[in-house]
Amino acid sequence: MGITGLFLISFLVVHCFLNAFVFFDNTGVLFNEGAHFMATNWIIRAMEVVLMAGLLLHIVQGARLTFQNQAARPVKYAYNDGNANSKWYSRSMGLLGTLLLIFLIVHLSQFWTVSRFTGIPTIDANGHEDLYAVMKETFSNIGWVILYVLSMISLGYHLLHGFASAFQTLGWNHKKYTPIIKAIGVWFSILIPLIFAAMPVWTI
Repeated sequence: MGITGLFLISFLVVHCFLNAFVFFDNTGVLFNEGAHFMATNWIIRAMEVVLMAGLLLHIVQGARLTFQNQAARPVKYAYNDGNANSKWYSRSMGLLGTLLLIFLIVHLSQFWTVSRFTGIPTIDANGHEDLYAVMKETFSNIGWVILYVLSMISLGYHLLHGFASAFQTLGWNHKKYTPIIKAIGVWFSILIPLIFAAMPVWTI
């Protein structure tokens, strides 16, 4: 779980960096350049298969852990002050993960499918498929903007527990470095989802 989690975290960094091009060019040419690179580079295309496998494995592992935890305590405590020992989001990783899975299905159908399979009918000034136009059209619907922002809040809480937990699961604990890892995890869980959430708002 920790290995697949860290693998997906590394993907988030790359995906966030490339998508952030949208903030630096309101014509969409720079964003489309990055999208074109991702769509045509054979290394990236090969890594998409690995990424999908890692994502599916992470989902299966998450579901398995959730069911195991529920089976370990089939009868709930008469009184349980969960906040005394853990945060609510650390006890709700299954729910947060499910919400993110729903978001991923929507997100992939709106952008990844059209850029990889169905094709985009319009091109930009450089002759590249205009994925930026697809983004503009999608986020002209305020409902999609709200969905994406709420989903990024879910991602933030998922990362808030998952980032440090991944290192702990792998046994990478040290009294000197663990506090640093936790601090980086907090900033990461705020910054990355915030940048992603800003993208649909920016393109309105």
